[in-house]
Amino acid sequence: MKNFYLIAAMLLASVGASAQQRLALSTYKGSDLKNYAGQECAVTTSRLVCTGWNTIAFPFDMSEQEINETFGADCRLEQLVGVESNGSSIVLNFQDCKEGGIQAGKPYILHYTGQTMSKRIAKTAVINANYTALQFADQKTGTIVTMSGVKEQKEGKGLYGILVRDNAEAAFTSADVATNGFYATRCFISLSSGNQTLLTTNHIAASDVTSIEAVTSKEEQVDVYNVAGMLVAKRVRADKVSKMQPGIYVIKGQKVSVK
Repeated sequence: MKNFYLIAAMLLASVGASAQQRLALSTYKGSDLKNYAGQECAVTTSRLVCTGWNTIAFPFDMSEQEINETFGADCRLEQLVGVESNGSSIVLNFQDCKEGGIQAGKPYILHYTGQTMSKRIAKTAVINANYTALQFADQKTGTIVTMSGVKEQKEGKGLYGILVRDNAEAAFTSADVATNGFYATRCFISLSSGNQTLLTTNHIAASDVTSIEAVTSKEEQVDVYNVAGMLVAKRVRADKVSKMQPGIYVIKGQKVSVK
């Protein structure tokens, strides 16, 4: 009788394993993720990464360990945390976030130091078919900056991206000249004012940013600057800073994150 139950359990396990969906994720034209949404799948994919900065957005999570194993321990992963004007250009503030890993559907930039090649990923993961765009408003001009991941190949007209020829400095430039547009698992940036504005990139280490509570008391009035050194608010109560537009600010000489 025990053998019967053992055999039955093994059969059930076998059926469960065979029932698990397999997803061969295309990183060029993209894959229809609707049929896999919310399901745990055996995912395989190969993603081309170039020496320098790349954009990346996957429909599954990756831990810091998995990121290091795939792209190398010296790779850097950053997320857009705010924008600000600097003369006629808009500064994109990116902050190091590798410790938290890659979250499914979110857009990132990745700095890779190895030789340009395709990196294979094979893992079991829950698929997220709903990508989350990051959106920030420049306080001075009112320009809305949106960074999004690409699920299926997308035309580049009117958008910004990191082109291979500009990836040494993570330069987001007009993608009008990109004949292939944006391949799947990449990211793009759009501006409410079109794509004629110059974008520059600022990299912020996680260790460089602190909380408002660590800088001052709630009742103290403080001057608030953007990362470029421009005054954006004068003599604001510290407890009101947390209600400001999300981004990175400088208060009393220290970078503070508002989410």
